[in-house]
Amino acid sequence: MNPEVKDTETPKTSSTDFAEPQSTATGNSSEPLLLPPTNQTNQTSEQLRQIGERIYNFLSGLPEYLGDFFGEYKRPLVTLGLIFGGIVAVKMTLALLDAVDDIPLLAPSLQLIGFGYSIWFVYRYLLRASNRQELAQEIDEIKNQIIGKLPK
Repeated sequence: MNPEVKDTETPKTSSTDFAEPQSTATGNSSEPLLLPPTNQTNQTSEQLRQIGERIYNFLSGLPEYLGDFFGEYKRPLVTLGLIFGGIVAVKMTLALLDAVDDIPLLAPSLQLIGFGYSIWFVYRYLLRASNRQELAQEIDEIKNQIIGKLPK
């Protein structure tokens, strides 16, 4: 800023400092230069209306499209969902086991319990032939309860 010029003084301008807007090549029009011509405005609003109608028609028919799509591809979608659910379940199980493994003294305690149960299971069911037959009968009973009796 120039210290000699006071804030209350305004600079003097002449009419030649500001140029008049040039008229368009199509002729002299009184419309401002920043706005598009009226026919372009009408075309733009018509295009926007058509786009809005298309969007409205698509969104109003979307439930029907999705119902048809799911009806046609139901089995592959269910299969993909089951695969995705299985992957998520395995990842969550591994994360839970990793979290339990990080707790001090819990992992070795659980390993000791598992080792003791394995020894008991071998002693109880696998050492003698009569015990192995008993185990096979128990497994068959559980299998029949789950699957059911199949006709032969």
